[in-house]
Formats: sequence, C-alpha cells, structure tokens
Amino acid sequence: MASSPQTQAPSPAIVFDTLQAYQRSVALRAAIDLDLFTAIAEGNHTLSAIAARIKASEKGTRVLCDYLTMTGFLVKQSGQYSLTPDSAAFLNRQSPAYMGTMANFLMSSTIAGMFEDITGVIRHGGALPSGDGVLEPDHAIWVEFARSMAPLMQVPAESIANTFAGSKPIRVLDISAGHGLYGIAFAKHNPSAKITGVDWANVLEVAKENAAKAGVADRYSTIPGSAFDVDFGSGYDVILIPNFLHHFDPATNETLLRKVHAALAPSGIVITPDFIPNEDRVSPPRDAMFSMQMLSTPGGDAYTYSELETMFRNAGFSRNEMRELPPFPQRLVVSQK
Repeated sequence: MASSPQTQAPSPAIVFDTLQAYQRSVALRAAIDLDLFTAIAEGNHTLSAIAARIKASEKGTRVLCDYLTMTGFLVKQSGQYSLTPDSAAFLNRQSPAYMGTMANFLMSSTIAGMFEDITGVIRHGGALPSGDGVLEPDHAIWVEFARSMAPLMQVPAESIANTFAGSKPIRVLDISAGHGLYGIAFAKHNPSAKITGVDWANVLEVAKENAAKAGVADRYSTIPGSAFDVDFGSGYDVILIPNFLHHFDPATNETLLRKVHAALAPSGIVITPDFIPNEDRVSPPRDAMFSMQMLSTPGGDAYTYSELETMFRNAGFSRNEMRELPPFPQRLVVSQK
C-alpha cells in the first residue's frame, strides 16, 4: 500500500516575515543614504572601518551590516563584510550602473503614502476619489521619477533601440518620455533618427538634460503637455509608449491609442514596454505584482497581453506581438498599423 505524502504543518513564518517586510526596505534605504555599499567598495571591510567611514555608531553599523548579509546584499566572512556582485554593480555609488537613486522615488512619502489606507483602496478598487493625485498636471513627483529611475531604464532602452533603431532616417515619438532615455537610445543608435518627447514641461527639462549629455540635443525636440491633449503631428516611424498605459483604464487607453494610430506612418510600429503578467495574473511575479502598485491610480492595472492586444486592436492596429526583454522584468508589445 502506497504511503500518502506527509502534510506539512502550518507555520506562521510567512505571516511574521511579511508583516515585518517593510524593515527590508528601510534597511536598504538607510544603507543607501549612509553610502555603506560605497564605503565597503572603497576597501573598508571591518566593522570599525565601515562605521568610521559612514559616520555611524559601531552597534548600528553592525546591526545594519548583519541584516543586509541575511537579506542578500552583503557577505560576511571572519568578521569582515564584502559586497555581493549585485550590490557591487548597482549600489556602489562609483559604479556606472548605480541604481541607489531609485530609493528617492520608490520610497518617497508621495509613493509610500498612497498605501496608507490600502484597505480602503482595495474596497474601492483603486485610488480613493480625492482628486487626480500623482496624475494631476505637472506633479513634481514625475521630475523625481525622471531623475531617480533613469538608471533602471538604461538597459531596456538600449536593448530596444539596438533591435529597432536601424540606420535609415526615422522619426520617433516618445510618449510620457520622462527621463527621455528610450528616445535618446534611438538617437544614439541611429545618427539619422529625430526624436520628439511628450511629457509635462517640468519633466521634459530632465529629458533635455539627458539628451544634451548624450550628445543628441540637436535631434531631440519636445511637445510639452498631456499626451491626451497635445497635437502629436503625424508620420512617425516609431512611437514609444514606455510604462504609461498601466496608469489608466482600458477605455482611456483606447482613446490614446487611436490618437497614436493616427500619428503613425503607414509602415510604422508602436513599441510598448510594460509590466505584463501572464494570463494567470500571478506569474511572472515581478510583472504580476505590479498590479498592487497600480491600485494607487483611479483605474490603472498591470494588463495581460490579451488585454493590451484587445486595446490595440480596438484602436485600429492590425497586428500585435509580445516579446520578452531579458534580463529586465518587463515585456514589450510591438504593434503595426
């Protein structure tokens, strides 16, 4: 007679760990603010040396370094601390891939404050009806987003441009341009590409700064204002819609996409990088979990490919396909007129 598999006893560990999960965020934020990872990268490996470099107590430094070791950001051997490959690449301020600035946006009081009444938000099905919040015109948080989140977007922007920029003269429209890196990458990969960024005027100042740094300012123009209201013009070979559609409900997105369809050249394409979960809405985890973030908007969501494909088709697009964007935790929808 075959034995039945043993039933695992219930454990409160997941409950306990999740209710304390905020400590992981604040510990990492503290380490970034203290420049702890940079201090270790500079050769400070003992507790006393690290504490002296970051101007903190040895007790506080020990607790923080041990905690970061347990959460996978540091390695501890023989009482000395060193960086993991991920920390060395993304959290050492001297690294060209430094991403510590993301804490300024992701842990800002504006973003974190959206979840203070998450129970009420869930009951309502989206942001509580108290105005447009961060979607109101010229909100300062999007300037912070443009400055803080740019390092995370550099890799996918370069990957997309490497695939689609080509070498022929093209016109590119970058909707909700933010930092401008997606359009700027096209200009860097294709010397004949001309880019137009659309966003709020205050945000576009950041995009123009980045275009100047990249040496493509002479081919980077802007259209300030709401993507729903401004005149895009027409004849674009490529239209980029990075991380924008998830802020709005499907009907609102279809209104925008009809406008995008009209602005596209007959043989042009639309490229939409976004967090796109599988149809089960629980995988892959980083894409699927983004739906919780979008409860901070009145009607946004992390849309599946079938949902996005329906929006594009209803807006007049003839063909759509989804592509992976490894190793970045996002996917692309590529649409043809």
